[in-house]
Amino acid sequence: MVTELERSGFDKRQAELIVSALVTLTTANMDIVYKDMVTKAHQEIAVQQIMAHLDSIRKDMVILEKSEFANLRSENTKMKRELEQLRNRLQEETQKVRAETKLDINLESSRISDMFTEQEKKLMEATTEFHQKKADLEHDNMEINKKMDLQVASLKTILESLKLKTVRYLAATVFSCLAIALGVYRLWR
Repeated sequence: MVTELERSGFDKRQAELIVSALVTLTTANMDIVYKDMVTKAHQEIAVQQIMAHLDSIRKDMVILEKSEFANLRSENTKMKRELEQLRNRLQEETQKVRAETKLDINLESSRISDMFTEQEKKLMEATTEFHQKKADLEHDNMEINKKMDLQVASLKTILESLKLKTVRYLAATVFSCLAIALGVYRLWR
């Protein structure tokens, strides 16, 4: 190479300096290339680390999904328990009203005959009150059923939303992993 440069018009010292600079540049470039290159063993280790990380993410997602489902189930159970308590209270109140009305009727029917008309009036008032309370209880029961239906629908909506978020998260994770894998693949190509 030095002789070729001398033939082209360079003196010996200039030719040697140019060749020395080329050797230095080539060596530096080769060092940089070797630093960027990875052995197959290192590549396999990196892939295994990525797969382990993905497995960890999958386990975390399963745990998260189970815990959220358990929370929803416990809330649903709590609501059912509260509803059952309300129903029992309504039944107790209805029985209490019925018992009071029956007691009033029995007491009123045992009074003297000249107060019969007054007793009949009280009986009619008690019956009206009973029907009013019964209508109020039925109305309250309908309101509770509507509220329960709304809450169940809300819970279903939340559950569907969580499912959608989980699917999005899984898709994002898979695409991220694919992007990382493609990036690693391009580096080794």
